[in-house]
Amino acid sequence: MIYFILYLFIETFVSVKIASLIGPFWTFVEIIATAIYGIWIIKNMHIQMMATMQALANGEISVEEFESMNLYILLGAILLIIPGFFTDILGILLQFGVFSRFIARKIFKLKSKRDMEDSDVIDVEIIER
Repeated sequence: MIYFILYLFIETFVSVKIASLIGPFWTFVEIIATAIYGIWIIKNMHIQMMATMQALANGEISVEEFESMNLYILLGAILLIIPGFFTDILGILLQFGVFSRFIARKIFKLKSKRDMEDSDVIDVEIIER
């Protein structure tokens, strides 16, 4: 819940600051343009999927990176559709492969650390006769 309130504060703060600089007309244009761009990305998601499949086939990325990159592109497109400057900035950043790979590597590094912590557990099955 605290993250949602923090998001609302940041979204409102950024949107008010930028809207006051560019004015109501250009704010409206930006909201419509990024929503159209987000819808276009979702409609053409198959192109990005083919590019990441090619990278996966060439061994440039792992299966986890393949899944996360496509997920982040879809999430970025959804963020572009949602009105607001902060969500639009995040949505645009998620469209870049470098930023998506950075996030994916951080997440999977954290996941692997948690898996290593759980490696002390020995799974035993007892069969009684």
